[in-house]
Amino acid sequence: MFTGIIEAVGSIAKMDDRNGDKRYSIHTGKLDLSDLSVGHSIAVNGVCLSIVELHNDGFVADVSRETLFCTTFDTLAEGSRVNLEKSLRFSDRLNGHLVSGHVDGVGIIRKRTTDARSERFVIETPVKLLKYICNKGSVCIDGVSLTVNETDASSFMVNIVPHTLQETTFRDFRDGTKVNIEVDIIARYLESLCNSLS
Repeated sequence: MFTGIIEAVGSIAKMDDRNGDKRYSIHTGKLDLSDLSVGHSIAVNGVCLSIVELHNDGFVADVSRETLFCTTFDTLAEGSRVNLEKSLRFSDRLNGHLVSGHVDGVGIIRKRTTDARSERFVIETPVKLLKYICNKGSVCIDGVSLTVNETDASSFMVNIVPHTLQETTFRDFRDGTKVNIEVDIIARYLESLCNSLS
């Protein structure tokens, strides 16, 4: 589990094709790796990955075909900047919201505008996900825990404050940028429960 509070911005150092899936080497920037070991989890752009090799300045992880299909990982290139968060410990503060690292779909940045000192982003979203996204609810975009401003028939809007803009890859986003979306886990489980009762 994660909180959606980004700890560092890293980059893709290397990608290797492995018989249909891929292995990624990720440079972790300022992220402290001293409490991690092989088998631990790190969220990369909101995708939970397991460490298969650990180095002083980064780690290596395998990415399955399912993950390549359901996320933006297949659009990354060597040098692409990525948001990083280590997995949650039970003793940690929950500053964002509970995030599983299991991406539900891919959205597209459709509009970016200045809103006082913040930046407002309109994110076009697959219709199947919009029913889980509500005004003032939580959503996770590329691993960043955010509050939804408003929704419409095809998209939702979020505001990114200056600190988040500076400390995440949101500052790189332009019209047409694809992003990973994870809806609020409570909404997912609530739907499953309601369906089982009907």
